[in-house]
Amino acid sequence: MKGEKEFRKVRSHGVAVRDALFTLRVTEYRPRYGETWRPRTIVGIVVSKKTLKHAVKRNRARRRVREALRTLPGGLPPCRAILMPNPAVLTVPFQELQAALARALAKAPGRVKGGKSRGPKSGGAAKSGNPAEDRRVTASMNSTAPKEEM
Repeated sequence: MKGEKEFRKVRSHGVAVRDALFTLRVTEYRPRYGETWRPRTIVGIVVSKKTLKHAVKRNRARRRVREALRTLPGGLPPCRAILMPNPAVLTVPFQELQAALARALAKAPGRVKGGKSRGPKSGGAAKSGNPAEDRRVTASMNSTAPKEEM
């Protein structure tokens, strides 16, 4: 991934899948603006200084995770993801790391097929966040139409 904007989108819209070895935040694949549709996996590996103090260990964790993702049997689903490894990534056997990654990617929600409505989920009035405005909308929707005389 490139730039803070893409990382921010995955952090805000992605679903977190936690494991003992890492945290994976996944969102569906969408091409960048002006880019053609080529479904692929884009993964950003983030290892903080708080997690691993020494640069050598941070780099080794990145290399191990990158290689485990590259050689994962069955390939990777098209998505954008941020992977944040824990210190245990350095000591766990490589096969276990691959198995954990496969489990996490299987848990990650895929793209929902079929048409979904763009309207409010509850079926009722959309809430604006302003209580006074919400009361007005609700009151206007609940008011009865004038009765006709026969």
